[in-house]
Amino acid sequence: MKQDTTVVHSGRDPQRFDGVVNVPAYRASTVTFPTVADLKRKHAIRFETTYYGRYGTPTTAALEEAVAALEGATHCAATSSGMGAVAGALLTFLKQGDHLLMVDTVYWPTRKFCDVFLKNFGVETTYYDPLIGAGIAALIRPNTKIVYCESPGSHTFQVQDIPAIAGEAHAKGALVLLDNTWASPLFFEPFSKGVDVSIQAATKYIVGHSDAMLGTISVRQRDWFLAIKDTLGSFGYATGSEEAFLGLRGLRTLSARLERHQRSALAVATWLQSQPEVERVLYPALPDDPGHALWTRDFTGASGLFGVLLKAGTEEQVAHMLDHMTLFAMGYSWGGYESLVIPTRGAIERTATQWTHQGPSLRLHIGLEDPADLIADLRAGLDRLGEKALDQ
Repeated sequence: MKQDTTVVHSGRDPQRFDGVVNVPAYRASTVTFPTVADLKRKHAIRFETTYYGRYGTPTTAALEEAVAALEGATHCAATSSGMGAVAGALLTFLKQGDHLLMVDTVYWPTRKFCDVFLKNFGVETTYYDPLIGAGIAALIRPNTKIVYCESPGSHTFQVQDIPAIAGEAHAKGALVLLDNTWASPLFFEPFSKGVDVSIQAATKYIVGHSDAMLGTISVRQRDWFLAIKDTLGSFGYATGSEEAFLGLRGLRTLSARLERHQRSALAVATWLQSQPEVERVLYPALPDDPGHALWTRDFTGASGLFGVLLKAGTEEQVAHMLDHMTLFAMGYSWGGYESLVIPTRGAIERTATQWTHQGPSLRLHIGLEDPADLIADLRAGLDRLGEKALDQ
């Protein structure tokens, strides 16, 4: 089936539920068994059946089946958040004495997890330039178990050459993990590009309505799936059935929403490029973006999240701009129907590379509003930025 059909039909079995279209939200902790033999049998396969609420319910299983089908995986493990998916995947494949290669543009909480928790567990992390491509080979050690990618990268949106990185990693026995949240599997097919483990903060585009926390980890090997489920269960990263239900609900409209996010984001990003206050827009779908060639080669679309570099402005001026926006709300996360903006100056941390832009920067998520209204809100904000500068 084509992706637009898969996203609607995967993980559904209406006849199992008297013809009801949606899988019900099973609110369950305890699952009972009629015999000791049945209890023992279910315990032996507890990660692939309904055994105990922490390991999942039929609602969780339906979400996992649907996401696996969409990603081109054989198995998917759902968890309680995107960060839970990141941590669960890393903890499954790393042990004391291992080495991790982590992209320098990674989501900041993932960097903290590596620098604090993995370090305490005896795992060494080396950060690498996101644009390194096949040059990653020079950084891979005998004990390097994982090369972790995020493309485009957080806040600055550099696009990685995933096939080149994967080729070198596999040649030296390392796995490739990818945070695929920005593109979703609709716009980037991870396993066809050499990725071994695909991670999503399903909180974002899969849920799509800013009302649930959810993460997913997809693989093509059953033994990896079982190991991941064991890790998630052991650390207590349980997925609530209500959240799984909301993930399934959001999944059904993912294709339609992403198409709108992309179209509106491209309109807003193109307009921003022509504004005198803007130095550069960080969005690989733009033809003059440094990552555009790789994006065109490997991606089938762009989401609604991108960065903006302003030419000048103090923190006070940027605050004056953002405090009075009428449509763009300030808030973390993204992927919902609403447009969001946050200042990112000071939030761009690099250790393997340098970030040289000295002026203020923003991260925008373009929601489902009319782009003309969003443009008007941004223009008024840029005017306030200028007004505050004149006041000083």
